[in-house]
Amino acid sequence: MMRSLPAFLLLLRLMMALAIATAVAGCSLFSGEKDETAGWSANKLYAEAKEAQSDGAWDKAAKYYEKLEARYPYGRYAQQAQLELGYVYWKAGEAGSAIAACDRFIKLHPNHPAVDYAYYLKGLVGFNEDLGYASYLSTQDPTERDPKSAREAFDAFRELVTRFPESKYTPDAIQRMNYLVNALASHEVHVARYYYNRGAYVAAANRAQFAIKSYSTAPAVEEATYILILAYDKLGMTDLRDDADRVMRKNFPESRFYTEGLDSRKRWWHLW
Repeated sequence: MMRSLPAFLLLLRLMMALAIATAVAGCSLFSGEKDETAGWSANKLYAEAKEAQSDGAWDKAAKYYEKLEARYPYGRYAQQAQLELGYVYWKAGEAGSAIAACDRFIKLHPNHPAVDYAYYLKGLVGFNEDLGYASYLSTQDPTERDPKSAREAFDAFRELVTRFPESKYTPDAIQRMNYLVNALASHEVHVARYYYNRGAYVAAANRAQFAIKSYSTAPAVEEATYILILAYDKLGMTDLRDDADRVMRKNFPESRFYTEGLDSRKRWWHLW
């Protein structure tokens, strides 16, 4: 028995090696064929990624850009890959990854000639996340959704406009900021109306005041002022009610809210 032990151990080792080799082969089968991009130059990877991007093959383009950045982390191709990744992630429906890619590019290359585009792209991702084509066709008020994306988009556009006033992206960013201001103001008014309809008059007055002070030029200020009048009236705060009423009649003398109440809300987001 003692003499046969080395032979047994040798056989055991051979069996273990065979099992490992089989497992590795099985993993290779499950993971697919070998990497087709092995040995590709930075120029080749970038060219293939751009072609996939032109064809709308967003996942394929992202894969090539990721490989390019990983294999060739320095130089102009890597920088361009980082910037392009934000766009292809966005088109692939990966908003979170797109914003993260924009933030990383801005952090790594704050003085890059295209950093204004990174801010603009970041704003576009947030702007369109909840305001896509399907949303325009729906009857849902976009201000009734979580305003987090709208705020992030506004901040990105504001940074672009402030830092790069001469950028070719700035005029469009300003128009989108105006839309977002209206959306954010209307969200606050929606919350104020919600509180008022449920008898939470103090909360309704506070949200209406916040909308008026924060978004003084937005169309929703008209309704915010009217809610403020109603809330003060319910609270028995007649002096404040009368002050709000004077402001309302001065700024919105023909307001439909006086004759139709809260049901006269104008849905400003229906622009088409």
